[in-house]
Amino acid sequence: MVLNVRGSQTLVLPVEEESQVGHARRVAHGMASKLGFDESDAGRVALVATELATNLLKHAGHGALHLRAIPASTGFAMEVISVDRGPGFNPNECLADGFSTGGTQGTGLGALVRQAQLFDVFSNARGSVVLVQLYPRHSSALALRFGVSQHALNGDPACGDVWQVAADGQRLSALVIDGIGHGEDAERASHAGAAAFAADPFADPAVQMQQMHQAMSGTRGGAAAVALGDMGSGALRFAGVGNIGARLLTRGASRGLASHPGIVGSRFRKAQVFDYPIEENQLLILYSDGLQSRWDLGDYPGLMHRHPALIATVLHRDFCRGRDDVTVLVIALEATGD
Repeated sequence: MVLNVRGSQTLVLPVEEESQVGHARRVAHGMASKLGFDESDAGRVALVATELATNLLKHAGHGALHLRAIPASTGFAMEVISVDRGPGFNPNECLADGFSTGGTQGTGLGALVRQAQLFDVFSNARGSVVLVQLYPRHSSALALRFGVSQHALNGDPACGDVWQVAADGQRLSALVIDGIGHGEDAERASHAGAAAFAADPFADPAVQMQQMHQAMSGTRGGAAAVALGDMGSGALRFAGVGNIGARLLTRGASRGLASHPGIVGSRFRKAQVFDYPIEENQLLILYSDGLQSRWDLGDYPGLMHRHPALIATVLHRDFCRGRDDVTVLVIALEATGD
């Protein structure tokens, strides 16, 4: 099955006082209903949003919920992530029913696990991130594991960043574009490039760059990076123009992928493609320059082995510059079968 996932922004719901718990519940329920969840499954989403928001207030004082529609085997599923900068907690202790750090009955995280098709958590002294994915009945998760955190500057409905992921058997193709500046003109530029990518996502990255350059001509242009991986042969081809960050990570090692100066759609020469080996249990991380470049997953013991959506969210929380649109795309490079 060919998978072609178009990018979307993360919906952020602040949770700073009690009334926002009910708002989060209603927004999550409404989003699930629009995605085709029946009333029972939408109710599970609402319950998870309520529990996560309540836990944020009780244990961290404040935080936020990140909501996203994610692709499923049929249709879409829901991803709900709680993000805080609280004191952290021991996940193994808190998952046991009857344990509480806030004087309650201690069934919160255990209840989340029972409702979710996928549950993951990362917590340290910098704060906690809790991930819950929920699927409607007769649907299930895709074999491809990836996660993304994308946010427009100041919550603008127009985002100059675009991401896209395509997969077909053992082949994987990923794109991140950062339109020059931000707002509607930047969004128009990046969407033009993404449309060219979507038309032929498994073309060689050099060809992709040329096609995107032509499509983005007459717009502001932007920075772009394309990664084409073949899990069967264990090879990754990469081309980058401008300041999209790209890294391949394995346990204890991080390798930057080479990009060249320029603006796709404007100041552009023929893209140079670089080849890299794909190793076991490797991560590919692409990010726009709304994210600081000086981060090291080694400072977060254990995070490398968590779900890619958790990794993307932690990086956004701790390294967002706060003065531009930001996208963090994390993909687990692993064989998925045909």
